[in-house]
Amino acid sequence: MATTMRRVQYHRYGAPDVLALADAETPAPGRGQVLVRVRAAAANAMDWKIRKGEMRAMTGRGFPRGVGHDFAGVIERVGAGVTRFQIGDEVLGAARLQHAGAFAEFVIAHEQSVAHKPDALTFAQAATLPVVGLTAYQAVTKAGNLQPGQDIFINGCLGGVGRVAVQVATGVGASVTGSCRSGSEADARQLGAHTVVAFDLDSAPLTGRFDVVFDTAGTLPFATARGMLKPGGRIIDIVPSVTKFARSILPGPYTAFMGRPSSDDLQHVADAAARGEIDIRISRMVPLADAIPALIELEHDRSSSAGKLVITIP
Repeated sequence: MATTMRRVQYHRYGAPDVLALADAETPAPGRGQVLVRVRAAAANAMDWKIRKGEMRAMTGRGFPRGVGHDFAGVIERVGAGVTRFQIGDEVLGAARLQHAGAFAEFVIAHEQSVAHKPDALTFAQAATLPVVGLTAYQAVTKAGNLQPGQDIFINGCLGGVGRVAVQVATGVGASVTGSCRSGSEADARQLGAHTVVAFDLDSAPLTGRFDVVFDTAGTLPFATARGMLKPGGRIIDIVPSVTKFARSILPGPYTAFMGRPSSDDLQHVADAAARGEIDIRISRMVPLADAIPALIELEHDRSSSAGKLVITIP
């Protein structure tokens, strides 16, 4: 195995011009970690939020930093204590928030953040699942505890997490109302939303209707979301801020939620996708050599329903 690899990285927080495709030392897996030869990696909005420094309280100040979290590939090496995987396994997973580095020829991940890739999924399809799939599944079924016959409102139902959340909720047997941008209503209904409203919704007709309000966009005012709840309902918000985490600590229906590493949950999502129960749209695939221009274009001209950018590594 080569001692160096190519990866997208940066040496300081800032605008897209800090990004560079550079040589880096190929990392070695520590205890509980695996080294994966990346075959495909998918972009998420948090990739550029982290690069800008918007999440530096969680990501720290160590540089150079790799870019990207979602990946699919083949296990190259395993660290001490790893029991779920062996060399040659085809997997999907997410790099840790503090380290990132999936837009590379190799990436390190912790065992609990990795699952086996079903044969029915391509590497590109599998790479789209970890962050959005795990977040949506855990938010809807665990933080929200959504049950059959209940009602859920998904704000931003055609975003990355929102699309999966609609499919998870309908799979549970719940009734879904979603918000999206004007002109995308048919897409939302085809995905499984029973009722579709404008992104800048009038909440008055929705007062007291929902068991779960899931704000994937982080734009619903707390008072608006609370007014939409049935008694005993829950508000789940996945766009973090200091104020939101403080509110989440207080008694009440509000939870500021972030997905948690779970190999079992990720395997559930991957297997559901392999059965056709979860579908994530891919809008574009580019090789690693063209990753930076594609990432910049996505950041400046993204569409909530266009689909995932996938970076491929032969």
